[in-house]
Amino acid sequence: MNNQTTSQKRRISALWVTPLVIDTELHRSARLQIVEQFISMGDRIALIAMRSKQKPIYRRLKVLAVPLRYVPVIQPIMFAVVLAFLLPFYSLLWRTDYIVFTQPDVSVLGTIPAVLLSKLKKVKCVLDIRSTPVELKGIRGALQSFFFSTSVLAAKNFFDGVTIITQKMKNQVCVRYRIDPKFVGVWTSGVSVSLNDPRRYLNEKIELKNKLNLTGKFVVFYHGTFSANRGLIELAKAMSILKPSHPDIVVFLLGGGPSLPQLEDAIEKGNLKGNVIIHRPVEYWEVPRFIAMCDVAISPLPDHPYWRFQCPLKLLEYMAMEKTIILTDIPAHREVVGEASCGIYLRTTEPVEIARAITYAYANRAKLDEWGKAGREIVEEKYTWEKVAEDLKAYLISMQVKH
Repeated sequence: MNNQTTSQKRRISALWVTPLVIDTELHRSARLQIVEQFISMGDRIALIAMRSKQKPIYRRLKVLAVPLRYVPVIQPIMFAVVLAFLLPFYSLLWRTDYIVFTQPDVSVLGTIPAVLLSKLKKVKCVLDIRSTPVELKGIRGALQSFFFSTSVLAAKNFFDGVTIITQKMKNQVCVRYRIDPKFVGVWTSGVSVSLNDPRRYLNEKIELKNKLNLTGKFVVFYHGTFSANRGLIELAKAMSILKPSHPDIVVFLLGGGPSLPQLEDAIEKGNLKGNVIIHRPVEYWEVPRFIAMCDVAISPLPDHPYWRFQCPLKLLEYMAMEKTIILTDIPAHREVVGEASCGIYLRTTEPVEIARAITYAYANRAKLDEWGKAGREIVEEKYTWEKVAEDLKAYLISMQVKH
């Protein structure tokens, strides 16, 4: 009997601990959806996170959201203090087999009492790494890097395992921190192919385009966090190049983040108010409606070390929705898309290159729907949440066998 068949039959109980602010942070969807998938497989999973404003309500999830107002640096420290007292009690109450800690930072220090208790209760502790430190600047960046390294070294010496988002990131972390590769499992980002099914939105996409005054426009779509070094300012500048010759092309940005003021400034200076549209963030289950109404999606991440070995969730969502994607030629994108027809690769993130790629997509707009079907096929083969959860569950169960 293989590991996957075993994991399908075995039921586990786990606490999923994440220092995300569950009611505000845009990248919470991956955490929520992997936990939801485990629950749908019959497992008992509880999520422990933070909230800053309102208590989140999720029909299928058991969520303990610690109320902590957002203050940079201070908030994760406070969460660590809360975890030090809360987690040992809650792990006993939940009768858990596993405790999974995500996003290595200072809050991992608050797990020490629970880790010590786990040795007595035979509970397996795992550190999950979705990203290495990104966009490091100044004191805050130095602290982020320090606590990441501290967390990884603590996991190496005191935890029972580590999981990482891609094989290439695993290789990088194992070499840097001298970790035995056998100690580390890999589970990628995933996507719900039922939620992100283009056939569900055939009528809605026309209605939404009308509602957003985009009827007759060629829509280039991006969703996610607005932050530095994501290629978004360059995307806005590309529209300054395209506007005179292609006034019917519109970039639609769904999301928010620290670079919002810079984006708004670029739109103002470029006189691009009708050509680059910013829409507030929506819940993850609403995102497919917006993807459905676009003509082509875009992922303009530059070739920086912290993007190279990722597995971008938005990319998988675009592919599941059968969208052709304009994307940078970096390992993270190549690993998923390869040479499939759904990818239009950028040579650089210079505005003139982005403008060239958008013009190419526009000239081939009659072919985009057909090209995009290849992305759905890739996702269904490798990146559904069902397949990803099975990979993670097989790794967790193998830890019990080894020990």
